[in-house]
Amino acid sequence: MKIVVVGGTGLIGARLVDKLKKEGHTVIPAARQTGVNTLTGEGLPAIMKGTEVVIDVSNTPSYEGPASAAFFPASTTHLLSAEQYANVRHHIALSVVGAERLQESGYMRSKMAQEALIEASGVPYTILRSTQFFELAARIANAATVNGQVHISPMPIQPIAADEVVAALAAITVRPPQNGTIEIAGPESMPMYELIRYYLNETEDSRQLIEDPQATYFGATLQEDSLLPGTDAILGKIRYEDWYHRRLTGQSIA
Repeated sequence: MKIVVVGGTGLIGARLVDKLKKEGHTVIPAARQTGVNTLTGEGLPAIMKGTEVVIDVSNTPSYEGPASAAFFPASTTHLLSAEQYANVRHHIALSVVGAERLQESGYMRSKMAQEALIEASGVPYTILRSTQFFELAARIANAATVNGQVHISPMPIQPIAADEVVAALAAITVRPPQNGTIEIAGPESMPMYELIRYYLNETEDSRQLIEDPQATYFGATLQEDSLLPGTDAILGKIRYEDWYHRRLTGQSIA
């Protein structure tokens, strides 16, 4: 099976490309580094020839600003157009659990616009909504830092290891399109404050951590259920503390 992975050089994409190749598929990573620009459409017609499945795990470099808000609708429009012309039979997209509840955030509005375009396109699809990856703790902390203080909400999240998201995407690839949305999350919820506290402690980061109920998450105010999955979500098995310990000691995380 020929599969195009959009964002195939990023955190999720590179691992997914490697996994799918090991499973015997012909996999093409699509990114600017490989001559494909979904924002302009450059390289898409050529790469889509003979493609059966497209997996979009691309992401914007920044979660803030007008460029972030425009990224997913613009990219997805070009991508779906090329897929329709090439008769791609399954479009898979990675989205965010709770995006519809966080519309104060330009990034989350952009993700919902992406989902709406996919649903209306006529291309058979599956959308996988994931909670935050363990690997994003540093990015969350950096975005919340003001004058050396990291202001983090105490509201709950249910983070997951990136490798478990990759495994779920690979499994979806060989199944029929759902024409719907699936959620995936880690095995346990915790306050976002605790996630970042653990990260700062384990990396010996000297920044002061402030538990701040008013702190926003990339521009959105959090409520108790904002970032939590529904009852039907797929749950991973890797706990955050175990993942971090194995990473620091060089052990296998799988």
